[in-house]
Amino acid sequence: MSELGCVPDAISYSIVLKSLCENSMSQRALDLLHSGHSTCSFSVVAYSTVIHGFFKEGITGKACNLFHEMIHQGVDPDVVTYNSIINALCKARAMDKAELVLRQMVDKGVQPNTVTYNCMIHGYSTSGRLKEAVKMLTEMTSRGLIPDIVTYNSLMTSLCKHRRSKEAAEIFYSMTAKGHKPNAASYRILLNGYATEGCFADMIDLFNSMENNGFVADCHVFTILIDAYAKRGMMDEAMLIFTEMREKGVSPDVFTYYTVIAALCRLGRLADAMDRFNEMTDMGVQPNTVVYHSLIQGFCMLGDLVKAKELVSEMMNKGIPRPDIAFFSSIINSLCKEGRVMDAQDIFELVISIDERPDVITFNSLIDGYGLIGQMDKAFGVLDAMVSAGIEPNVVTYSSLLDGYCRNGRIDDALILFREMPRKRIKPNTVTYGIILHGLFRAGRTVAARKMFDEMIEGGIPVSISIYNIILGGLCRNNCADEANTLFQKLGAMNVKFDIITLNTMINAMFKVRRREEANDLFAAISASGLVPNASTYGIMIENILKEGSVEEVDNMFSSMEKSGCAPSSRLINCIIRMLLEKGEIARAGNYLSKVDGKIISLEASTTSLLLSLFSREGKYRENIELLPAKYQFFIGFG
Repeated sequence: MSELGCVPDAISYSIVLKSLCENSMSQRALDLLHSGHSTCSFSVVAYSTVIHGFFKEGITGKACNLFHEMIHQGVDPDVVTYNSIINALCKARAMDKAELVLRQMVDKGVQPNTVTYNCMIHGYSTSGRLKEAVKMLTEMTSRGLIPDIVTYNSLMTSLCKHRRSKEAAEIFYSMTAKGHKPNAASYRILLNGYATEGCFADMIDLFNSMENNGFVADCHVFTILIDAYAKRGMMDEAMLIFTEMREKGVSPDVFTYYTVIAALCRLGRLADAMDRFNEMTDMGVQPNTVVYHSLIQGFCMLGDLVKAKELVSEMMNKGIPRPDIAFFSSIINSLCKEGRVMDAQDIFELVISIDERPDVITFNSLIDGYGLIGQMDKAFGVLDAMVSAGIEPNVVTYSSLLDGYCRNGRIDDALILFREMPRKRIKPNTVTYGIILHGLFRAGRTVAARKMFDEMIEGGIPVSISIYNIILGGLCRNNCADEANTLFQKLGAMNVKFDIITLNTMINAMFKVRRREEANDLFAAISASGLVPNASTYGIMIENILKEGSVEEVDNMFSSMEKSGCAPSSRLINCIIRMLLEKGEIARAGNYLSKVDGKIISLEASTTSLLLSLFSREGKYRENIELLPAKYQFFIGFG
């Protein structure tokens, strides 16, 4: 231009600035902006373009500096400039700062637009601050701005994230009434919400309505449905959707295959998982890291380490980084928690064979596993191997060893090791003291436990609510309920924040010492404390109410449990059935027997034995057998 005698004007500069920023070259755009000041007067558009470019590249400091320079140059920011800043702050979840900029914007006479409020609503929604998001929506409409599909989708996303898909559905179906047609993203958001909460009927109804409303389900939509069923082990339903997907000409992608393969691996169906893996590669869909990880983990958990090693080699041959030590440590830890320590030891040997170096977490997991099954000699053998490998034992290592001793009733050995820790330059922490306190209470040594707690306080070790729970539970188990209650009251006066375990412990303690009114008061106070009763809470209440013979109250409590969304455990159902049968409440026992499905809830041996003794030919209640569900009436045929 200069060779032809043309002087670039503001429009020329703006075109080049926009191009540079779109190609992540915002610094060059800034240099150009500065170099053009002598020949050109830049408008708000040029400044906003470069500010937006810096924000897009994550260079927040330079964006803010240019914003202040712009004002210094006498160029007033417009709504686009403010939106760039607000959007960047919302993405960084700096919502208080974004709100401040919004207020400054209004004070300067710049009117926010739909984009401004969408940024704010999206920011609050993704931050989990739903009340503020709704407040922004109200402010938006009060300014005469009409929410668009982006606004509604942001709110729906937040609601679904917080497991409030029913409310999200209300927004979804209200859109049409307000002149907005849900888009494909709207359907995906609500489908995902239903899937997360296991609302399968609603999910399928919405899926079927997509086609009626002109939307063709894509791979993403089908994967949401498959994942919903697969995560709950409902593989027949998942595979029906997978088949329907193929029939409709939609090709599964790597994420679809991963969803299916991972679920099959979790269920131990490795042959089926490998069939899908082979199908995947035949279809030209290249497996990624997570697909290989699922299969390798599945074969490790199954004990087929030859196949696991083969898959590791295949990964490396394809240029995919092999699983690291954190991956294998996670598997070792899972196996140890299940008591499958020898299988975990085999994985440890596999790690060595592929030249991966075990870390402190790997060794700690094995030590913990051997302690769990009472093989303390082998646990100390792992400790020796750890030191030989040049890895320093830490407080977790010693805490695991202490836990092993305490679990196996060797409290004196635990105390000796505990006293050795300072000599090894390892300082016990809150968890360590918790293990020792729990061990002492289990051994009935309440005086020693009190002294250990005093030592903990004197040593400046932080006392968590879990420590107080151990002490309260220990006192209650050792017939010191009055002392436990005194401590509980004292902690309440100190404004210690209790959790549901604390209240469960104290409710059970009050029942044990026949202070039922206080137990009921504690149960009633749970909601006031900002807590929610869990399955254990209801179990404690039901079992203790039954012991006192209040069978009608049990039905009411069980109904409350189901309404609150707490699923009763198989153990609780069996306990209720046995206690009702022993009280001669045959019809009521029959109602609870109907809840036994053989899958999630199964009859325990002791329940079956009791049914046999009560309803066989010689049984006490053989004449009342018709009060039981039909499938249990065969007991009368037994002698």
